[in-house]
Amino acid sequence: MEKFIYVDNSATTKINSQVLVKMMPYLTDYFGNASTTYNLGKKSKEALDESRRIIAHILKVNPKEIYFTTSGTQADNLAILGFARANKNRGNHIITSCIEHKAILNSCKELEKEGFDVTYLPVDNYGKIDTDILKKEIRKDTILISIMYVNNEIGTIQNIKELASIAKENNIVFHTDAVQAAPHIPLIVDNVDMLSISGHKFGAPKGVGVLYIKDGVSINNISYGGGQENGLLPGTENVSNIVGIAEAYRLTNKDLPKIQIKERALYNYLLSNLKQIKGFILNGSERDSINSVINFSIENVDMAKLKLYLEMNGIYLSAGSACNSGSTELSHVLKAIGSSNSGLRISINYLNTMYEMNYILEKIKNCVKLFQ
Repeated sequence: MEKFIYVDNSATTKINSQVLVKMMPYLTDYFGNASTTYNLGKKSKEALDESRRIIAHILKVNPKEIYFTTSGTQADNLAILGFARANKNRGNHIITSCIEHKAILNSCKELEKEGFDVTYLPVDNYGKIDTDILKKEIRKDTILISIMYVNNEIGTIQNIKELASIAKENNIVFHTDAVQAAPHIPLIVDNVDMLSISGHKFGAPKGVGVLYIKDGVSINNISYGGGQENGLLPGTENVSNIVGIAEAYRLTNKDLPKIQIKERALYNYLLSNLKQIKGFILNGSERDSINSVINFSIENVDMAKLKLYLEMNGIYLSAGSACNSGSTELSHVLKAIGSSNSGLRISINYLNTMYEMNYILEKIKNCVKLFQ
């Protein structure tokens, strides 16, 4: 296998070996359908219920409020589409931000076709939402506010506690896409009515996510079939993946203080050295950001060529969201924060090393000398 340095952890992560061990019995010996009543199926159902309890315990919510999805995207889709369609008799106005993941933005575009009115809040140059602007945009017919916890391209953290409180004060349901937050910071669920996470961002396999739906929040299903997940997500449960996301989130939550210390050290070292490069521009906020994402531009340097140069030297990173990695256009997030330059995103995690940071810095500096 080729040797490489992987710093695209916001796109996906390597599956945790302990998680894989936990999953294996449900891919081999305990392969039964969790909806069946004989012992083999009961074993799967027990694993399903235990996984629900594990995640509920971490989020400090009721297990019956945890729904397993196939991805963070499906969780977002269900939250936005399912809630809006179930509550359109109450109003047709939705508020979100202009820097959301496409799972949110495209769901909102679909609702606009159905007659809903969507307000896309602007952000400042650091990607932060002004709460005064949010308050001004709230109307009598506003039924849902959806603001992401951490931006997937620039790492900016929103003040979810304050934003959710504003929604609650106005009797509006609040959803947050916490996909990029869950691996790096403790999630605050106070006054949050719906919350999405995705397993492959923190050592679980691809193909499994979670949607927390507060008891009493009315949602319509957006797909049809059997009665799994209280009828909201029909289809045979992928028990091994569900066991995987529960174990991965348990391990992440248990080790979070150590993870944060390790990531902060790598982040601070890398950023402080990148700042010494002539023309370096940090896209986003250094203060209000997770310590794992550095999105940057360098004046007079073609960032597409820099990305290619780094890949040729075995460094894997991205030009922003993995959903847009093949695009050469300026991303909607960078446009929203007022940037006119394309950027590259380095997203580290606790598996990265200081040696790797030094190698990345060396190659970036070498490439910049060629272009500037």
